[in-house]
Amino acid sequence: MNTQKNNDIYFDEQEGNTLKDYIILFRNNLPAVLIILVTSIVVSVLYALRSPDIYSSQAGVKITKTGGNILQSPLTPEFSDFGSDRFIANEIEILKSINFRERVAQSLLDTFINLGTPKNFVLLFDEQGTFGDEDRKITSTENLIRKLERTITVEQKRGLDIITISAESQSPEEAALIANTYAKVYKDYNLEINRDQLTYVRKFLDEQRKEKREQLNEAEEILRNYQEKGGIIALDAQANNLIAQVSDFEAQRNAVKIELSTSDEILKKLKDELQKQDPKLVDYLESVSSESYIKALQEQIAEFQLNKDLAMSKESGNENVKKKVAEYENKIQDLRNKLNEKIKVLKSGIFASSPEEVKSLTQKIIEEEIKNGSLKIRLKGLEEIVNRYEERFNRLPKTSLELARFQRNRESLEKLYTLVEERYQEALINEQSQPGNVLIIDDARIPKFPSKPNRILIILIGTLIGGGLAFAYVFTKNYFDNKVKSPEDLRRKNINVLAWIPEIEGLSMNGNVKNEFIVTISPDSIPAESFRALRTRVQFAKPDKDSLRTILITSPAPQEGKSTIALNLAGSFAIANKKTLLIDADLRRPRLHKIFDKEKSPGLVDFLVGETDLNKVIHKTKVDNLYFLSSGTIPPNPSEMLDSKAMENFLLQIKNEYDYVIIDSPPVVAVTDAEILARKVDGVILVCSAEITELALIERGIELLKSDSSNFIGAVLNNFSGKAGYSSYYKYYYYYSTKTKF
Repeated sequence: MNTQKNNDIYFDEQEGNTLKDYIILFRNNLPAVLIILVTSIVVSVLYALRSPDIYSSQAGVKITKTGGNILQSPLTPEFSDFGSDRFIANEIEILKSINFRERVAQSLLDTFINLGTPKNFVLLFDEQGTFGDEDRKITSTENLIRKLERTITVEQKRGLDIITISAESQSPEEAALIANTYAKVYKDYNLEINRDQLTYVRKFLDEQRKEKREQLNEAEEILRNYQEKGGIIALDAQANNLIAQVSDFEAQRNAVKIELSTSDEILKKLKDELQKQDPKLVDYLESVSSESYIKALQEQIAEFQLNKDLAMSKESGNENVKKKVAEYENKIQDLRNKLNEKIKVLKSGIFASSPEEVKSLTQKIIEEEIKNGSLKIRLKGLEEIVNRYEERFNRLPKTSLELARFQRNRESLEKLYTLVEERYQEALINEQSQPGNVLIIDDARIPKFPSKPNRILIILIGTLIGGGLAFAYVFTKNYFDNKVKSPEDLRRKNINVLAWIPEIEGLSMNGNVKNEFIVTISPDSIPAESFRALRTRVQFAKPDKDSLRTILITSPAPQEGKSTIALNLAGSFAIANKKTLLIDADLRRPRLHKIFDKEKSPGLVDFLVGETDLNKVIHKTKVDNLYFLSSGTIPPNPSEMLDSKAMENFLLQIKNEYDYVIIDSPPVVAVTDAEILARKVDGVILVCSAEITELALIERGIELLKSDSSNFIGAVLNNFSGKAGYSSYYKYYYYYSTKTKF
């Protein structure tokens, strides 16, 4: 029998993990599941319907690395795109930076105002007010910066040097405007960065040419005034030639000074920027650019250049002079080629060990350092030439020296101004011709259809979320629900289940005297059959049948159907021709006398106190072999009454007169009456109600019943509903009962 019991337990545990059990669990909580699911669907539908249409517009820009001259070309062209992804990633971060968004915000607001502030825009207005409201105010730059962070998406197309800038808005025109403005500001910003050095040179030369123009005007005014005062108004040819030569070299010297000042400022800016990234590299570049070989080449180039200038200052028609100038030009070109080759070697060594982001910067510094060094050497040479001419100039006659000085100053400033003007025009052309590395390849267009919201997807997700919430609710509730639901719940606690009694139709929680005695009212019903099964299992609960004559029926808590179980179990024994006595020992709330339509008193208590005879309180019922003993007068001390010697003698007396004695007692956890009686009877049955009794109470009740007695024979699960999905437990009863009708 124990083997069968263990097998049953194993089978039930396996069956509890099947899909059917989960379906049953959901069916038992179907109202709550439907409420959660329907609520989620309704909320998602309302959200989808109330969500405004969002339009998305996209602009595309292509980014390329800046090229440069031959010295800037990559030494290995096949690896020229190395680090391109990192370069693009840096550009994307620039686009996302707050400083850049501030530029875009200001440009957007200016454009917005120029357009006449269209009322169908959203982001460019304050959040107060409704869409299209005439009274809305234009938003501030700070608010627009925050809005752009939420509405702008910047992404790189996979594997390409192309960045897409997407803007979202309730207004399709506004979305296109924002995306196009973002791309245009980025292009202008990139062009500004690429032209930064050229712009600085152009502005510096512009200041210098204005300054030299003013100085030239002052010199001409001084010369004019001198001549008008009656001084010498003309110089001889020799003096004029000397003045032309010295003024030419002075102009070149001053031009070199200006160019050197520009170079010094550019170097300072480049070194400051490199200092932030690699301080050690700055010192290294200075030592490289001052290498003796490079310096010697620069000095030779400067020397030949000065000799060339000196030769050109002589008569231009002389064939020997032309030949000499051509020789100098060839030597200068040859030396420059050697210098360029040396610079290429130096660059290759530096770039091999430099990070990608500092290569361009180091390249510019090397070139500027070489240029700066050449300018210094050239300036030194021009200073020497000017000093030599100064000596010759000072030897002019004193009568013409003052006029010569005025004329020399004017001509020197005129030539300097001409040189500065030429350099300025060159710088202006270089600045304007310097391209950026950003190309707008796709302008944002006004979208015709909204990109958001996907209302069908929102409803679908809402439905899935509702299903997930319902699932979580059911399993969370089941996890924390400690009530017994099926026989498996008891068996998992190692509790022997004698039988499960289905719900009796028409029976209320407190019992219905008309329908409660189901074994006599409807003997072919499923509940009646389950009571007969209980009777059989009780008879074989102990190896020795005669050792189980008095049986106590109790429950952990009130209103769990113990009286109904006691009544129908006693009726089942009586129908099986067993002389049975049903005792109502619930001395606190007796109710069995109402079922048999008997008076409560006299009864058990009256007999125990000696106020009446036993044969006067035991009543024969309408069911053959079934006798009933009511509780009698309710005493003030029920526990002491049941624990009395008289009660023990009474049980011994009736045990010999009846085949079975069924005793209905109070709940075992609530009061001690059942615990007392459990020590005096042959067997104890604990009744628990499905979906009502907590497993903790059942365990506590069994613990109390087993504390001083080993007479506990098992539990009965009452009100076990087949509608909850467990009809397989008694479907065979139903099959059997329907078969008997034929």
